[in-house]
Amino acid sequence: MKKVLFVIISLLSIGIQAQNQQVDKAKKLLDEVYNKMIAYNNIYIDFKYNLDNISENISQETKGNVTIAKDKYVLNYLGATKMYDGSKTYTVVPENEEVTIEKSTTDDCTITPSKMLTFYKKGYKYKWDIQQNVRGRKIQYVELKPQKANADVKQILLGIDIQTKHIYNLIEIGKNGTKTTITVNTFKTNQPLSANIFKFDREKYKKDGYTITEL
Repeated sequence: MKKVLFVIISLLSIGIQAQNQQVDKAKKLLDEVYNKMIAYNNIYIDFKYNLDNISENISQETKGNVTIAKDKYVLNYLGATKMYDGSKTYTVVPENEEVTIEKSTTDDCTITPSKMLTFYKKGYKYKWDIQQNVRGRKIQYVELKPQKANADVKQILLGIDIQTKHIYNLIEIGKNGTKTTITVNTFKTNQPLSANIFKFDREKYKKDGYTITEL
């Protein structure tokens, strides 16, 4: 009986140790990506966005681009522009001639461009996942799961190019069955940027007849 108990405890210990090693490997890789990214003055990403929900018969594909400099960003997506200047978010919708201005929030569940590199540090459990060969590139996936039981997101898979330590894609699976995938097509760093790229020109939009709403 004692021998059986010893074997069970040993197996459990090995299992826990192996699990901890997987977590440590995942954290080490995520930290390597983070440290490399924050060393850049700015990052430009051209991406493809896919949204699929089989049960709802939804399948959408579109493209966009984002310029990130530290905690600021300009995102062009679905015919609209969203800009964050470090304190406020400006959403410009040319089709409706509208601008919405929002103060910065502390919603940890929302992954914004400026949080793409840091969101894993708080509120998520993570572990080592599968590795895939994509056109000769080794893409290592790390699985992240929200620690909050009431989160809308079921899991996130972050694909990382092992050689460059750059993000290849991000797959988010919601509890409602919706799967969104962001795949990086173009990745550029330290590009020359306009001094006003993250500044909102209120007078320009007022002159053009836009409705400006502050929330």
